[in-house]
Amino acid sequence: MSKRVAVIGAGPSGLAQLRAFQSAKEKGADIPDIVCFEKQHDWGGLWLYTWRTGLDQYGEPVHCSMYRYLWSNGPKEGLEFADYGFEEHFGKPIASYPPRAVLFDYIEGRVKKAGVRHWIRFNSPVQNVSYDEGEGMFHVTVHDNEKDVSYTEEFDHVIVASGHFSTPNVPEFPGFSSFNGRILHAHDFRDAMEFKGKDILIVGSSYSAEDIGSQCWKYGAKSITTSYRTAPMGYKWPDNWEEKPLLTEVNNNTVTFGDGSQKNIDAIILCTGYLHHFPFMEEKLRLKTENRLAPADLYKTVVWQHNPKLLYLGMQDQWYTFNMFDAQAWYARDIIMGRIELPSQAEMQKDIDALRAAEDALEDDYACIAFQGAYTMELMEMTDYPPFDCAGANEAFYQWKKHKKENIMTFRDHGYKSALTGTMAPAHHTPWKDALDDSLESYLQTES
Repeated sequence: MSKRVAVIGAGPSGLAQLRAFQSAKEKGADIPDIVCFEKQHDWGGLWLYTWRTGLDQYGEPVHCSMYRYLWSNGPKEGLEFADYGFEEHFGKPIASYPPRAVLFDYIEGRVKKAGVRHWIRFNSPVQNVSYDEGEGMFHVTVHDNEKDVSYTEEFDHVIVASGHFSTPNVPEFPGFSSFNGRILHAHDFRDAMEFKGKDILIVGSSYSAEDIGSQCWKYGAKSITTSYRTAPMGYKWPDNWEEKPLLTEVNNNTVTFGDGSQKNIDAIILCTGYLHHFPFMEEKLRLKTENRLAPADLYKTVVWQHNPKLLYLGMQDQWYTFNMFDAQAWYARDIIMGRIELPSQAEMQKDIDALRAAEDALEDDYACIAFQGAYTMELMEMTDYPPFDCAGANEAFYQWKKHKKENIMTFRDHGYKSALTGTMAPAHHTPWKDALDDSLESYLQTES
């Protein structure tokens, strides 16, 4: 093919796209010329850990939101690649909640096997993407950080796979400027040991708040207080953890909450979410959406309806992750290669509206899981992606929700059945609360 395709980002979504094209090539198809631009020095996206926060050595915003001691907060059985299982990679069944280093190793194992690294230009942040209507081509301007030069190339298609969990949403509360401790966003949280023996306030009531609070508890924080805007998380917390209405003001180290109560706090961690932020995209190409299962302006949550030569991957709120990114990547590939024909603008809009209305009607988290599982399966069935048991993955998610409700501090001690192999995950050799070493070597050992 004479087409050129730019993929922005070499994290799980971007790597899924490279694997999709490599899979087609492996089967004898004539594929486009692929160039993947990655701002970091290596692949893995958010799963590539760095100690850096703020700006990197080149003055670029640090992409990583990962922290030391992070373990998967959902079962691996819900994110397994259909073409490359955990058992294939590790040579044995492993427990259901791997730490970060183990998941990075798994992600990397598939793309090493596929041999797609030569398509990636590292240390190459994209500065601008524009579309020339007359030429029918995208102009992509990139900065080579190592050479400190910018250049522009033309592409027939652009796939944005840079994620939406790297630009923090940072609110301000009265008194922040006079607080006598540290204030940071979850994006800059790196090591729970920093907060050992301290009274921590976490602003937020979703997954980051739950997990960062759990990390601080596990590694010895004196107390954890989480502050919610709408409703408490409502789990059975340890004795030194309490939930409070949203903070109203800070005076030195004293925090006042919406119910009038006060508490002395040593550090404040803002678990207040992330922004869909694509400053490198020309205005008419830029995705602007809230974090939801059915984002705005994306047909099948992938195709930019205003210019279907532009595609976005992984832009929705997520229960499913790696295998959903695969489903999207295979779908995007087949659109680009002419295997899937897109409907008219009006039909795309109708589909987008219907999907968003269906999301609005969902009653609880279980319905959301089933909704995204059905969406993932719909895309998979349009392509030659290997068969995958979404119903089995859904069941792992359902059990995960149940175990969290039973005990938020022990849910990671449970195991689930692989939707790929049917194998039941073994118990980890050490209960999560006692497993202080999160290294690959420690996790994979068979005895404590």
